[in-house]
Amino acid sequence: VAWWLLVDLTETLKSELSGKFERLIVALMYPPYRYEAKELHDAMKGLGTKEGVIIEILASRTKKQLQEIMKAYEEDYGSSLEEDIQADTSGYLERILVCLLQGSRDDVSGFVDPGLALQDAQDLHAAGEKIRGTDEMKFITILCTRSATHLLRVFEEYEKIANKSIEDSIKSETHGSLEEAMLTVVKCTRNLHSYFAERLYYAMKGAGTRDGTLIRNIVSRSEIDLNLIKCHFKKMYGKTLSSMIMEDTSGDYKNALLNLVGSDP
Repeated sequence: VAWWLLVDLTETLKSELSGKFERLIVALMYPPYRYEAKELHDAMKGLGTKEGVIIEILASRTKKQLQEIMKAYEEDYGSSLEEDIQADTSGYLERILVCLLQGSRDDVSGFVDPGLALQDAQDLHAAGEKIRGTDEMKFITILCTRSATHLLRVFEEYEKIANKSIEDSIKSETHGSLEEAMLTVVKCTRNLHSYFAERLYYAMKGAGTRDGTLIRNIVSRSEIDLNLIKCHFKKMYGKTLSSMIMEDTSGDYKNALLNLVGSDP
């Protein structure tokens, strides 16, 4: 019952507000998993698919979070998130997104088998650097089914074998949305907070602001790890997140974002 009361209130707010400020307030009205389900649904409905939004959410959430998002998606839109992603994407991008959605990467034990890590690194090198053409499925399988602690060891071993980082190999061997998806998995594996700091920075850097990215990442991380993200932001870019929001936004929208972000680290 409470959820439907919120829906009514949200519709009332929409009629009273407008633009970016409305978008932010509506985002705040949604329970967390329902909000992420809405962002995924909005990324796929209508003409064109916003692959970047889908990649960001699926690569940065835990298995438990993804299960909650899938449940909320089915309840609110009456269809399976996995089936909608399959219908809306194709090829290797579809494969990596479905693989991420299945959430096989979580391993809380932190155990790493050095032999398997070395084997994975050798397999990735053979799949990408040693032969003409790239075995994309080998990259997808290893990136999407191994735990973060295991992958960090794989990346170390890979660099010793290939004399270049896994990121550089992905950039030279793939392109477009598949490249973005693979790089996002690597970034989230290396440091999740740095990944979100980078997303926020590039949402505001240069001409125009990508308000969808700015709102989604501030709202979705505000009660999880925004303070850690703010610390990484300052280290990486030499300025605070709030100072960049001050420069890049205005009015009630700016004030609401600053209230969410809170004091500087």
